[in-house]
Amino acid sequence: MKQLIVTVNKMDITEPPYSSTCFEEISKEVKAYIKISYNSQTVPFMPISGWHGDNILEPGSKQDQGEKENPMRELRIRKLCLNICVGESGDRLTRAAKVLEQLTGQTPVFSKARYTVRSFGIRRNEKIAVHCTVRGAKAEEILEKGLKVREYELRKNNFSDTGNFGFGIQEHIDLGIKYDPSIGIYGLDFYVVLGRPGFSIADKKRRTGCIGAKHRISKEEAMRWFQQKYDGIILPGK
Repeated sequence: MKQLIVTVNKMDITEPPYSSTCFEEISKEVKAYIKISYNSQTVPFMPISGWHGDNILEPGSKQDQGEKENPMRELRIRKLCLNICVGESGDRLTRAAKVLEQLTGQTPVFSKARYTVRSFGIRRNEKIAVHCTVRGAKAEEILEKGLKVREYELRKNNFSDTGNFGFGIQEHIDLGIKYDPSIGIYGLDFYVVLGRPGFSIADKKRRTGCIGAKHRISKEEAMRWFQQKYDGIILPGK
């Protein structure tokens, strides 16, 4: 026998409302019998209705029945991408790189323009932005600071159909970085890439695999993860 589960039936009570007092009384009597062969501490008791034949437990509540969630379905942060777009090369871009270096402790990477945009004075292959990718505990720490600036509020259109989300802040000093007059104040873009165990099979150079449709992350799952992990608030889209 793998496990013993005791269901407490209230067939002698005709009223539909569930009585917790009656459930406790019946449970104590049953525990006295199962002590002979089982450890009563490890045997879950589940109240059911004999009048309706329904389980009294709410659908959202979890009863300890020895069942655990599949660890392969657990969502986690794969990486956090931080970006500052200046729109021009020169001293402003160099100072923006110092901001990311102070925040992450890593060496940032410069991004180049793909096309020439004369109205903005941008030439092709000109360095116009700087970004940095953070993983692990450091990514969670920086993301926590960014969400705190936003008061843990995001909109529905901040989430993509692939289960990722992004947002921006206007001043980097809100993250706890001391203001430096020689650097100035820069805005910052956050982009969070979520994943599940097994996602790395799509990034392998040899024997690359495909992530199954059921294992992919949907927009609704990403929003639910944000609400549960950070107690966040999702506002309607603009």
